[in-house]
Amino acid sequence: MEIKEPIVKIENLYKTYRRGSQILTVLQDINLDIADGEFMALMGPSGSGKTTLLNLIAGIDTADSGIIEVGGIDITNLSETELAHWRSANVGFIFQFYNLIPVLTAFENVELPLTLTSLSKKERKEHARMALQIVNLADRMDHYPSQLSGGQQQRVAIARAFVTDPALLVADEPTGDLDRVSAREILDLMERLVHELGKTIIMVTHDPRAAEMAHIIRHLDKGVLNANTEAPH
Repeated sequence: MEIKEPIVKIENLYKTYRRGSQILTVLQDINLDIADGEFMALMGPSGSGKTTLLNLIAGIDTADSGIIEVGGIDITNLSETELAHWRSANVGFIFQFYNLIPVLTAFENVELPLTLTSLSKKERKEHARMALQIVNLADRMDHYPSQLSGGQQQRVAIARAFVTDPALLVADEPTGDLDRVSAREILDLMERLVHELGKTIIMVTHDPRAAEMAHIIRHLDKGVLNANTEAPH
């Protein structure tokens, strides 16, 4: 069996924030490999550093020291401009509160990231339509966010996240604003993206039921990463 190189490789990662005269260590000597096609859940109490770690992997925030390699590129060495280009090409974002643009239809929200690519208008429309079909919302593409349920809005947001075919999907509490049934549908959809499209997903969650859908659960506590836990299936 072929052993794949990890898509994310983190070594000796440190992150601090300054608050007045205090220096707060948020992440301390993080070492982490994430395999290509993995579905990983990051858990931990509030303030444990899990969203900070997610933002560092996604290139939204920068580390004090250490290495973050994604697909063989050390993103800690990129300039802000290079990082912005890298992010738009390689990372899809899924947020707790969907972050859809209210004046755009579901279709237009999904198509929006494609306007930054070299695709033609026709290709953009095909990609957006296909993404909405994958999340089972082909019949809602002309609806505005206010006309959709929370679960449907999150499915639009997921379609928008993967429409550019990024290497990584990062999800910050993706089920945090949903009822149990909608949350389960979203997690089933994310699982499908891993199995059927080969996506790699890193999800921050405080919900043990959500974490159990992942393949691996990692726990952060006071900025320190604990050992691997296989998610029970």
